[in-house]
Amino acid sequence: MANKAIVGQKVGMTQVWDDENRVVPVTLVKVAPCRVVQVKRPDTDGYSALQVTFGQRDPRKLNQPLNGHYDKAGVAPGTRLVELRLEDVSAYDIGQEIAVDILSAGELVDVTAVSKGKGFAGAMKRHNFAGQNASHGNHRAHRKPGSVGNAATPGRVFKGTRMAGRTGAEKVTTQNLTVVQADAERELLLIKGSIPGPKGGLVLIRDAVKGGN
Repeated sequence: MANKAIVGQKVGMTQVWDDENRVVPVTLVKVAPCRVVQVKRPDTDGYSALQVTFGQRDPRKLNQPLNGHYDKAGVAPGTRLVELRLEDVSAYDIGQEIAVDILSAGELVDVTAVSKGKGFAGAMKRHNFAGQNASHGNHRAHRKPGSVGNAATPGRVFKGTRMAGRTGAEKVTTQNLTVVQADAERELLLIKGSIPGPKGGLVLIRDAVKGGN
């Protein structure tokens, strides 16, 4: 499990140059300081996690239970609540701020986000099917999925059979990405390569579990 984590919003991609003047593609993540609203511990909650918020939101636009939750913690309401699962939360207190400087250049991180929604797609695009024969009796069925296994036995189509349908908009984790720069002054994190999700999407960043092994 991760030892440190932060949440931010994807800005987009650009490029920077390293010390050897080589182009490095990077993704910019806006990481506003996160305020700890609740600390969850194994003895009280069964697991270790931090509940954090970021940004600002008008308390009048929140319901009473949520306002009460913020008031109890003494933390100003934020854009949304996010839970960060951590190995050890003993070093954190309610109201504490977590900024982008918990990460540093060269560290390996895992990035989790909801991928871009692609809408309705056929079986070939959705599941990477090869398609049927281009000729030899095939008549207007080149991109169809083919048999789905239905016959007198079992007389039905099994759940989970790969067919056409909505694709994308799924929780995706990209592992072992390198932090190029953590700019606390501009509240920006530069991560080498691409990360899941659209621009403006919520991004969860934590130190790499596998550590590049």
